Amino acid sequence: MRSTRAASQGSIERRSILRAGPLAALSVPALGALAACGGDGGGGDAGDGTGELNLIYMGDATQQETFQALFDEFQKSHPEITLNANGIASGDWATFGNTVSTRIAGGERADIISVATEGQRLMSSKGLFEPLDELIERDSEETQEFYDNVPPRLEEWLDTYGSPDDSTYFVPGGYNTVAMYLNRDVFDAAGVEMPDTDWTWDEFRSIAETIKEETGAFMTTAGAGFPFGQILPWLFTNDASTLSEDWATATFDSPEAVEAAEFVKALVDDELVPQPGGEFDGATQYQRGSLATLTGGRYTLPDVRRLEMVDQTKIVNFPNNAGPGTPVGWDGWAIFKASENKEAAWTFLKWLMSVEASEYYAEQGGTNVPVREDVAASDSFLDNAPEGTELIATGIEFGTPVPSPDQQALVDAEVNKGWEAAILGNQPVQEALSAANEAMQEQL
Repeated sequence: MRSTRAASQGSIERRSILRAGPLAALSVPALGALAACGGDGGGGDAGDGTGELNLIYMGDATQQETFQALFDEFQKSHPEITLNANGIASGDWATFGNTVSTRIAGGERADIISVATEGQRLMSSKGLFEPLDELIERDSEETQEFYDNVPPRLEEWLDTYGSPDDSTYFVPGGYNTVAMYLNRDVFDAAGVEMPDTDWTWDEFRSIAETIKEETGAFMTTAGAGFPFGQILPWLFTNDASTLSEDWATATFDSPEAVEAAEFVKALVDDELVPQPGGEFDGATQYQRGSLATLTGGRYTLPDVRRLEMVDQTKIVNFPNNAGPGTPVGWDGWAIFKASENKEAAWTFLKWLMSVEASEYYAEQGGTNVPVREDVAASDSFLDNAPEGTELIATGIEFGTPVPSPDQQALVDAEVNKGWEAAILGNQPVQEALSAANEAMQEQL
C-alpha cells in the first residue's frame, strides 16, 4: 500500500456466523457495467466536500445495525454531508457484486464501496476506483498517524493483493483471523484443563476424546462449505494451502494438505465433531453445552454476546501441527472513479481512519478487528469480550491472506467439493484432493 509511511521508507463463519464468499465469480460484463457507472467510467468531479454521498457495503441485518450506528456518528460530526448507506445482505461476494453492478447499470449512483479481500484485486484491476495516493500525501498530517498504526503485514498485503498497478485504491477498514472459542462449562464438566494460548492437534484430539467420553459434547463443527473458517485453518497450521503464494498454482494435494484432511476425517469418523452437512446449530449447541468449541474470528463475538456466554468463554489460537497459522481477510474502502463528490467521499474515509470512529465501531460490536493497532489493544475492543480476545488481533503476526484469485468462486467450489469428499470418506483422501487440485488448476 502506498501510504505516507511507505513513501517515507522508499472483515459459525466469517463476518458473523455469517457466510461470505468470493467476489471473483463476477462476470466481466457485470464489472463493465460497474465501471460505466458515471457515464464514461471515470473522471467524476471532485465536488466541494459537501452534499450527498451514496455508500454500498455487504452486511446482514445485524451488521447493518452496527454500521448504521457508525454512520450516524459520522453525520453528527459532518452535518454538511448526507450519507446514504446501503447495506446489501448478500450470501457471498459474487452475489453482492452482481447486485451492485445491476443497480448501478440501472442508474443508481454510488460514491463509496466496502470490498473484502476476496474482491479487491479483481475490482481494482477493472479501473473502477479513484487512486488515493495524492489525497493521502496531500493530507499527510491527518493520514500519517493512521498509517503509523496499521499492522505492517496488512499494509504489505494491501500493496501486493489490492493493487494491480502500484496505486492505493483502498483504505483498510479492519481484518479477521480464525481462533477458537472454548466453552468453560463443558471443559469444567469434563474435568479438562483449558489450553493456555497455543495447543497442538494431538492435544485437541486428546481433549476431544475426554470431553466426548465425560459429557457427550462435540468439539468444533467440521464442514466443507466455507474455506476461510472450516478448511484453511487446518491447512495453514500444517504448512499447507490451497494455492501458492501468488495464487497462480493449486497446491491442494500436497502431503501436508493430505495430512490435514486425514486428521479432520478421523475426527469425523470417530464422532468427535458433528457430522458435516447436517442441521447442527453451532451457536445454540454451544450455549446448551453440546459443543465445546466454536471456530471463528471477531465475527463470532456478536453471537457469544447474544447468548450471554462472554464470561463462560475463553479464546485461544487454533490448534496447530507444524506451527501457528490462520487465514487473514480484510476490508477496504474505495471511492468510485465516477463519483461526482470525491472530496466528501475522502472526508468520510479520513473519518474512518480516526481513533474516534475505530473505537466507536469496536464498542458497538463491530465484526472486525480494528485496523488501528492502538485501538485493537484498547478497552474499546477488549471489553465485554472473552478472555484471550487479543489473540484475534495478534493472529495477523503469523497469518496468511485468504487465497483470492480472480477465479476464486470456481476455485473455492472445487476446494469445498474435494475437502467434503475427503473428510466424509466418499473418496480416499489423496484421490479426493488430487482430483480437486487438478480441477482448480484448470480454473486458474
